[in-house]
Amino acid sequence: MQPRNMSMSGVVDLAAVKAAQEAKAKAEQARAEAARQGGGGAVSPADLVIDVDEATFESDVLQRSTEVPVVIDFWAEWCQPCKQLSPVLERLAVEYNGRFLLAKIDVDANQMLMQQFGIQGIPAVFAVVAGQALPLFQGAAGEAQIRETLDQLVAVAEQRFGLTGLTVDPEAEPGAAQPPVQPAGPHEAALNAAAQALDAGDLGGAVRAYRNVLSDDPANPEAKLGLAQAELLQRVQGLDPQQVRKDAAEKPADPEAQIAAADLDLVGGHVEDAFGRLIDTVARTAGDDRDAVRVRLLELFEVVGADDPRVTAARRALARALF
Repeated sequence: MQPRNMSMSGVVDLAAVKAAQEAKAKAEQARAEAARQGGGGAVSPADLVIDVDEATFESDVLQRSTEVPVVIDFWAEWCQPCKQLSPVLERLAVEYNGRFLLAKIDVDANQMLMQQFGIQGIPAVFAVVAGQALPLFQGAAGEAQIRETLDQLVAVAEQRFGLTGLTVDPEAEPGAAQPPVQPAGPHEAALNAAAQALDAGDLGGAVRAYRNVLSDDPANPEAKLGLAQAELLQRVQGLDPQQVRKDAAEKPADPEAQIAAADLDLVGGHVEDAFGRLIDTVARTAGDDRDAVRVRLLELFEVVGADDPRVTAARRALARALF
């Protein structure tokens, strides 16, 4: 599987947003199941540092990254800086007590993984969260810098993805705990088909599939997010960005012009611009025009995610504009 880079902030990557929602839902299911069974699947401190190769990358990194942030240490036996960095990462993995999992990959034995991550030199440290890869740092780094980076990683993983880490029991036998197996939900096949249609650019098919799920399960979070994404991409298809920007600049109180520009803003990753544009338009309009803008803004909140701090701030600003 080709890893993809994910920015911790700024640009809205629709695939990353979708992965975040799915990962959060799975993490909540795993916690609920563990609580129901009276245990948390505790691991031993020795399980917090694992060796990974190309054969185990899918299960030990990608799948585990829906439960806990996985930090990857790319190293080699001949690399002297690696011999300084790796022990620090291993010690911090134990010290952080399950808030992240450390995966060690020998680049000499795993050239394909090295190429997939685009690594030019080692040591190189990446993280994978909810199946999305992001670079942390390359080369030697001081412990203070490493700690700061890890603190940011675990905070983002919890706030954006709902990943609270692993439960560590010093008395647990190494390798004894197994990740909980989640049963397929009643709409799993339909949701998979919808996601495949979305990835393939069949926006109409994705919209229909997500609506079918929501007709049976109106609160399904994955279907709500997927529908919001698909409808957004449908709306911007065929738009002339230059003309849309021109119309928005010339008609600041025109709700249709501002709505179209906000859609383009969001697809382009300009989240605050999209929200600010529509909030300003709400303040300038009234009646049905104002309501149309408000509804579109709420739809864009769905795309970004209710837990995103930019959505929280925009909700407050919308309330001020309305009242």
